[in-house]
Amino acid sequence: MKIDIVSLFPDFIRAGISHSIVARAVECGAASIAVHDPREKTADKRRTVDDAPYGGGAGMVLKPEPIFETVEEIAEPGAKIVLMSPQGRRFTQDVAKELAGDHQVILICGHYEGFDERIVEHLATDEISIGDYVLTGGELAALVITDAVVRLLPGVLGNADSALTESFEEDLLDFPQYTRPVEYRGWRVPDVLLSGHHAEIAAWRLLQQREKTRKTHPELWERYRARHENL
Repeated sequence: MKIDIVSLFPDFIRAGISHSIVARAVECGAASIAVHDPREKTADKRRTVDDAPYGGGAGMVLKPEPIFETVEEIAEPGAKIVLMSPQGRRFTQDVAKELAGDHQVILICGHYEGFDERIVEHLATDEISIGDYVLTGGELAALVITDAVVRLLPGVLGNADSALTESFEEDLLDFPQYTRPVEYRGWRVPDVLLSGHHAEIAAWRLLQQREKTRKTHPELWERYRARHENL
């Protein structure tokens, strides 16, 4: 199988895949692993890949253009495109087995405050979290997933152990984030985030948090509902 890892820190990934079982999987021909830096798809001198979020807030958000263009250059038909995200479905041994059955898996490492939501909605086919905690970036998550998946490939090793998980400290997932440009390929940033009306932005974000949590993490939603009897 092919594993492509999109990362702002390619040397970090290369160091992680050059040892142990992952290196053995490449050496025996069970897997090919390539690393891609989205900064190579930027046009400005600073190789900018992030920008401030619309609607305000701390931190920066990864821009859509470098991620889209990097992935579109390497993706083959039927490729699974996976965001490393704390908002994704939980990574387990069953998920590792699922990914091991794909011809190509592209793992995209996040940083800062996350991805522009258009990457989530219109590029990724999946979002995966390795556990309910916060990391500096998605590189460690991508390496964990890569290790767990290649161990399942014929000729590499036997089955891996089930992944251990912990609980979120918060009971709601994050709200969608957007940054420049306002419109990309016909997909616009929601007007409420451009309004400058802080109360309306806060209400929209809370609604998005509740809806996303209800859909993707029902166990968190039930805990949240138990503390908010009016829902």
